[in-house]
Amino acid sequence: MNTNPSLIALSPSALKTALISAGVAEKAAPMRVRQLWNWLYVHGARDFAAMTNLAKDFREEMSARFTLKRPEVVTEQISTDGTRKWLLRGEGGQEFETVFIPEPGRGTLCVSSQVGCTLNCRFCHTGTQRLVRNLVPAEIVGQLMVARDALGDWPSTGARPEKVDTGFSSGRATIKNPSNRRITNVVMMGMGEPLYNFENVKAALAIVADGDGLALSKRRITLSTAGVVPMIERAGHEIGSALAISLHAVRDEVRDVLVPLNKKYPLKELLAACRAYPGLSNARRITFEYVMLKGVNDSLAEAKELVRAIAGIPAKINLIPFNPWPGAPYECSPWERIEKFAEIVNRAGYASPVRTPRGRDIMAACGQLKSESVKARASERMALHPAG
Repeated sequence: MNTNPSLIALSPSALKTALISAGVAEKAAPMRVRQLWNWLYVHGARDFAAMTNLAKDFREEMSARFTLKRPEVVTEQISTDGTRKWLLRGEGGQEFETVFIPEPGRGTLCVSSQVGCTLNCRFCHTGTQRLVRNLVPAEIVGQLMVARDALGDWPSTGARPEKVDTGFSSGRATIKNPSNRRITNVVMMGMGEPLYNFENVKAALAIVADGDGLALSKRRITLSTAGVVPMIERAGHEIGSALAISLHAVRDEVRDVLVPLNKKYPLKELLAACRAYPGLSNARRITFEYVMLKGVNDSLAEAKELVRAIAGIPAKINLIPFNPWPGAPYECSPWERIEKFAEIVNRAGYASPVRTPRGRDIMAACGQLKSESVKARASERMALHPAG
């Protein structure tokens, strides 16, 4: 087992420090940082041997001291609609999921920030799994790197695989339109609450948004929160991504049940934080996510209250048909009701697209992600990581 430290997701300054500690001359370190950065995030190099413009002895020294290890792919599944879900294994053996959703002209990667979740949102399958731990930057960035590996989507090559493993059998399936498989957007909407893992998410997204790195515009990165009010303004200043709010109700008594975090940060405080989000404008709108639950939050009166509640906030509303999971306590609203709800919101001047369920057949749709990882007992953690 390779226990060398990974260079994945180190900041440029941390990467420079690591290289100097490995014997690279301080004067040469900035150049080496630029070279390695390019190989990691433009070429997608998975080992030092691939870095052919670097001296062989330098590559061998790096390989002896460091690793470029991504999260391990445990399984890959591909939905009938083209959605892909990867179950990944990180340090310590805990598992988490990431999902790629292809659409004409764009592709969205849904990234996890934690193994499990503390929020216990009633409609969310992830919420039935207790929090195991926060993901570290290498595991967050690694989700995008794993997806780019699988999709042949590294900027330096533009390569597209003609064949992909379906994940269901040993057979292979042809991608009919591989140009639609590029990752153009990243959404922090996978497992966990990103604002409860703020520093690691911030560090990871800095690399995702770096123009010389993974190079996704901050306008194409969306951080979704259930409403950790004290961290919202800080996220705007320090991360600067687009913001999405898991709203799901417009009355505190309903949201207290659906999103228990509302008891700590009720709607009035949450919406005030949204109004104060740095850089908010018609060109940089907040997305309010609203899952449609039959007989719970889908009345036409609630549609009108939603419009009233967000008045003055540059926003759009994503209406999400509830995606069922085993033992779920809710049903999806009838399609006719969803359309009438959307009509009221549209008439008020807000875009209210109804999100088409994707990947339901592989449990990859919104609110369906979950892994089997659980917290290790103290004795197990000691066996894995003995003192000293």
